[in-house]
Amino acid sequence: MGGRLRILWPGKTRDLDWRALQEFYLRRIRQLTPCELVETREARGLEDSQSARIKEIEAAGLEKRLKDDYIICLFDGGKTMNSEAFAGLLRKRLSDARGTAFVVGGFAGLAGRVLERADFTLSLSPMTFSHELCRVALLEQIYRALTIMKGKRYAK
Repeated sequence: MGGRLRILWPGKTRDLDWRALQEFYLRRIRQLTPCELVETREARGLEDSQSARIKEIEAAGLEKRLKDDYIICLFDGGKTMNSEAFAGLLRKRLSDARGTAFVVGGFAGLAGRVLERADFTLSLSPMTFSHELCRVALLEQIYRALTIMKGKRYAK
């Protein structure tokens, strides 16, 4: 595998249970491939009703850290795929010298300008998840995809 894998999202996960799950999967991912977690600036002190402003503030932090990566944004209107298809996508991306960056929005989602930069948009489910659950689900699916790619056993 040649390309680097990066995961970007605004802010640190404050809930210790969610953070423990993130670390659980990050440790396993890093046993299989190099992976960097980038926690960017989170909009704070704004009302939930100011979601457009929140997205713009968080977009600025994300954009500062996006490189020439192949960008995969998590978005409810993105493509859904099963784990085997996702493993195929990840295999293709990691075999390319260009890095791959998964971008997850905060509770308000991603700004349009971040989505416009995406090379691919991915939906984990047609259902709505909290951003904390989305973070963990993405990490679990990346780990699952890597085990599929390496032919390792993973409990279903």
